[in-house]
Amino acid sequence: MRILFIGDVVGSPGRNMVETYLPKLRSKFQPTLTIVNGENAAHGRGINEKITRNLKQWGAQAITMGNHTWDNKEIFDFIDDVPQMVRPANFPEGTPGKGYTIVKINDAEFGIVNLQGRTFMPPLDCPFRKADEIISELKKRTSYIFVDFHAEATSEKQAMGWYLDGQVSAVVGTHTHVQTADERILPGGTAFLSDVGMTGPYDGILGMSKKAVLNKFLTNLPVRFEVEQGREQLSGVVIDLDKSTGLATKIQRIQINDDRPFFD
Repeated sequence: MRILFIGDVVGSPGRNMVETYLPKLRSKFQPTLTIVNGENAAHGRGINEKITRNLKQWGAQAITMGNHTWDNKEIFDFIDDVPQMVRPANFPEGTPGKGYTIVKINDAEFGIVNLQGRTFMPPLDCPFRKADEIISELKKRTSYIFVDFHAEATSEKQAMGWYLDGQVSAVVGTHTHVQTADERILPGGTAFLSDVGMTGPYDGILGMSKKAVLNKFLTNLPVRFEVEQGREQLSGVVIDLDKSTGLATKIQRIQINDDRPFFD
C-alpha cells in the first residue's frame, strides 16, 4: 500500500503544478491513495467548489484543509456534500463538514484525519484528545490511518507524532509551507514529517508576494497579501505501508522546482 500526499496548494500557481505533475507522480509512484491539502487553493485562502472538482479530476482522492478552511465563504454551500474532504476535527461541535473520513480503494479502506494545532494558532479543542477519540473509531474498520496535522510549532507536530506512534500509519504536518528534512519512521512504525511543504509559488514568501510581505516587515502597516506569480514548485511525500499492520515501511519527500526538476 502506498500513500501520496501533496502539501498546501497555494493559488493558481499551486493548481498549475497539481494539474501538470500529479498525473505524472501517480504514474511514477503508483500510489494506492492520493491526498491533497487544499486549504489555500483559492487565491491563497480557502477553496471553492470548482477547485475541489478540479483537484479530484487531477487525481486527488481526498482533500484535507486547515485554519483557512472558512476563508472562502462558498465552502459553506458544499462542504457537507463532499465526503472526501475533511477540515480540522477539533473545531467545535456543530461546525460544518467533518474532521475525518474513510476512503475505500478497491478492497482497502483508508482513514484520513485532519487536526489543527493550538500553539500560535486560534484556540480549538485539544487535538490530542480528539485524535484519541477518532482513532478509536477508525481502528474498528481499518489499520490504514493518515493524519494531516495542521500546526505552526514544530514541537507540537513532533509531540503529535510521538503521541500517535504505533497507532496510525503516518503523521504529516502542514501549514508552515516550508518542507522539513526530518522524515523518518518512528520506533512504533508511524511515518513522520514535520511539514510536507507548499505547492505554489517558488519565489514568494510562503506563497505570497515578496513585495507585500517585505513592506509588512519594514513598515508594520496593514498590507494586502496576494499570491506571488512566476516560478512554481510542488512539495509532497510518498509513504509505503505494510499490508498486514498498516504501519509505515518507507517515507520519501518530493520536491519539484527549477532547482529540482521532475524525472520520470
